[in-house]
Amino acid sequence: MNSAARIEAFLEMMSAERGAAENTLSSYRRDLEDASAEISGGLAGANAADIRAYLDDIAERGFAATSQARKLSAIRQFFKFLYAEGLRVDDPTGTLDSPKKGRPLPKTMSETDTGRLLDRAAQEAMDASMSDGDRLAALRLHALVEVLYATGLRVSELVGLPVTVAQRDDRFFMVRGKGDKERMVPLSAKARTAMRAWLTARAKVPAFADSPFLFPAASDSGYLSRQVFARDLKGLAAKAGIASAKISPHVLRHAFASHLLQNGADLRAVQQLLGHADISTTQIYTHVLEERLVRLVNDHHPLAD
Repeated sequence: MNSAARIEAFLEMMSAERGAAENTLSSYRRDLEDASAEISGGLAGANAADIRAYLDDIAERGFAATSQARKLSAIRQFFKFLYAEGLRVDDPTGTLDSPKKGRPLPKTMSETDTGRLLDRAAQEAMDASMSDGDRLAALRLHALVEVLYATGLRVSELVGLPVTVAQRDDRFFMVRGKGDKERMVPLSAKARTAMRAWLTARAKVPAFADSPFLFPAASDSGYLSRQVFARDLKGLAAKAGIASAKISPHVLRHAFASHLLQNGADLRAVQQLLGHADISTTQIYTHVLEERLVRLVNDHHPLAD
């Protein structure tokens, strides 16, 4: 079967009947001719195994999943054309799955870097040599980072926390998240201590004393903005010797989840703590579980090297 002639006929149809643009036609031509050159006997006579082998080959060559999917799309349309024109009695692409686009792994921090960040926040919160304004800001930031790492809250949930969370001094509290759903989150002893210190300092500021929010501010919402917290967090990271580009409130939330999983937590439990409605959202962390399983086998299997 003359693959080159069949490809030309397909491109002519795409141009004449579907009005495909020149760039689109050029892209189809490149993808189809590449496939035809790699498949023994040419593309037009290929079977499902041939095409699957070609897709495996381009994956091994380092083509991104998006590029693989684009090439498969061109091949699918080519065979639909051949089938419609009676040039093939079957469509070998019918049983092929599209390459799955890899979901980017969330940015996170090592436990060592997280510890350095929290230690720096605690150090600044205890620095008696600071001015009153700077000390107040340091106490607030220390409370923010300790609570965020202890709970994995979304930044919008964190900055809008009610002051009653600190006043009760409980090991757990309820937070209202996306979809107006409530969930229970834990508070570490360090987070409760940092919140109490901030609450004591906050009470001495007349503008803050009667606010219903734990982290009040002179803003439309009445509480600290996400942007101010993100800026202060980057400044803290720089002082702790951590590249500020590597950190954000969301990165600390991911660190909370990743570190829990690394230390034995169940994925379902982490889903509940993060407030994910669907387990598929939490499954971005499965790479952490995979690493843990490999470590478990290597450490405990009798035949491990």
